[in-house]
Amino acid sequence: MSHPLFSLAGKVAMVSGAASGMGRQMSLGFAEAGADVMLLDINVAGAEKTASEIKALGRRAIAVNCNVSDIAQIRKTFELLDREFGRIDVLGNVAGEGKVGAPEDMPVEVVQEVFQNLVFGRFAMCQEAGRRMLKQGKGSIINFGSIGGWNSLGRGHMPYGMSMAAVIHMTKELSTQWAARGVRVNCILPAQVMNAGLAARIESTPEVLNTFIGGIPMHRLGQPEEIKGPAIFLASDASSFVTGMALPMDGGNLAMNAGGTYPGSPRVSG
Repeated sequence: MSHPLFSLAGKVAMVSGAASGMGRQMSLGFAEAGADVMLLDINVAGAEKTASEIKALGRRAIAVNCNVSDIAQIRKTFELLDREFGRIDVLGNVAGEGKVGAPEDMPVEVVQEVFQNLVFGRFAMCQEAGRRMLKQGKGSIINFGSIGGWNSLGRGHMPYGMSMAAVIHMTKELSTQWAARGVRVNCILPAQVMNAGLAARIESTPEVLNTFIGGIPMHRLGQPEEIKGPAIFLASDASSFVTGMALPMDGGNLAMNAGGTYPGSPRVSG
């Protein structure tokens, strides 16, 4: 029997990016812990598939076509939430993509696009959820950041890193503003977690796998389902005195010096 502190029974969660990867696994984890879930994604077929799996668990699920870079779509989605569920207890801000390129060549408009997607969209989601949670006097918001918002990844990821740094600080600001009114705001910082895009990249450029693993003391990539534990913890009363935290889900990446090695590291020869 699971500990009751981790139960989400009777709760309503909203998760963006719910069609695949960690967004899908977070959604399933919330449902497994007892929550009903509204699933946001531009991949509606994928979100519907996630919804069918949640319904099979005996929970309620609604898939919604929502582009989280479009503030108007976000507001309409929350209006739908009000009609269908009447409350929100947990928000998982997962969806969003970056752009890659050399900073000296990258148009400013591309950087603006990434910020619209990863920062302004996330803020709008937090704002809409926060307004409702503040009225309730309780709620948990979980933002997705990245280890790339803590340290530079290099490799042309500047707009992504800048955006993720903004998300981490936004999390701290919101947590400080809302903590006394019952709303907790935390952030998860993943390292390289396997998904279809990453698998394709490794297949096309096999040497990149050792580059990634060289920075992860656990000597492996993360798996999408490993998001369930941290997400359920932050969503539930198990973390009732936890807010403003940036939680690495990185196999030890941030704990290791950037030039560090570990036994068996691809960086260690001989």
